Amino acid sequence: MSFSGQPLATSATCLRPLWDRAAEWECRLRMVAEARQFLYLSTYYLEYDAYGTEMLAALVEAQRRGVAVHLLIDHFGQTLGGVLMSEDVKATLAVRLDDLRTAGAAVEFYAPRHYLQRRLGGGQHVKIQVSEAGEAVFGSSNITASSFEQWHEFSVAVRGPVVSTLLASYGEIGGAVDDADLRHLDAEAANASGDLSVDLEYWFCNPNLHQGRRGPLWWRGRNVVTDGLVALVDGARERLQITAFYFKPIPALMDAVCRAARRGVRVEVYHSHREALDATDLAWIAAAASYDRLVASGVRIYEHGCGEHSKIVLVDAGPVAFGSYNFEDAAHDRLAEAMLATLDPGVVAHASSIFDELREDPNNIPVTHEFRGRLSRSLRWRLALMGRFKRWM
Repeated sequence: MSFSGQPLATSATCLRPLWDRAAEWECRLRMVAEARQFLYLSTYYLEYDAYGTEMLAALVEAQRRGVAVHLLIDHFGQTLGGVLMSEDVKATLAVRLDDLRTAGAAVEFYAPRHYLQRRLGGGQHVKIQVSEAGEAVFGSSNITASSFEQWHEFSVAVRGPVVSTLLASYGEIGGAVDDADLRHLDAEAANASGDLSVDLEYWFCNPNLHQGRRGPLWWRGRNVVTDGLVALVDGARERLQITAFYFKPIPALMDAVCRAARRGVRVEVYHSHREALDATDLAWIAAAASYDRLVASGVRIYEHGCGEHSKIVLVDAGPVAFGSYNFEDAAHDRLAEAMLATLDPGVVAHASSIFDELREDPNNIPVTHEFRGRLSRSLRWRLALMGRFKRWM
């Protein structure tokens, strides 16, 4: 299977949206508990809170009963996530990961090959969980209480040919994949019964694999995920609805969104409030630096007080795309990212219902032309000074 820069056509015999946080967590734990042969899990970071503790315990138990457990964590992402944990908690987490290794699991931290890639935040941001039962969970969630108790997230549980496609890409983000496991999933998909078939495209790119020693500096390569999103936005005729962690996309994608609004498309962007990320407000500053342009173009921007971490793009009455891609420069030139896209009416209808819910959510506060006037003087100064460094924030 090639991930050389083209969308991959695939399908699902079952696709279950996981917008509800408790439902996704139950699905993840059930998959681990029922695994008998292999279990793969990738995440940007794992926090040693109630969720990280429960997941690691489940993985250790699975490994001890003979399941081949593979856990892949991004090195840079785990470093960033580490600011949420005390030194004692991080030390305890390291011990628990060693316990998992001692039990026989493959525990890997992904870091790109070149020094500048690592120093500038290169890594993998794709979240995949797969077992031999032929089911996968794919979406935006990390293994942390933030993803399951605070922020909005969107994932899907899928079966069918798409599962082996997802697992194959696990090998492109630093994980080791057993070919026998891929063959097993292909056989599971071939033997699956049922009338449902959801046609999908899988957009995947790990830019670190296409860069030299200078990493993202002056890199002008193509990113199939970015290209797919630009084409999606350019195809909007009536309505464009987007969720993102903090909306601060690369210029080509920002231009496409503004073009859509100027040609009369109703554009709605739902992302996070400044206070939704406890560790720093730099991501919000990078997003707010473009508010004037977006609002002037006619884009409706909403900030969610608790945090919006899902990544959904819905165009008109379809198609819809969802996955891990944050609307930021890093998603284009530093982080491996992936999205699924479909025209399936059922999936589109569910995405539409999510946006209906967000539109009515009182925690979503609209951004207006006067937003700067409500900021403190020091915050306005920081916005003017640091907004120009958006690419690195």
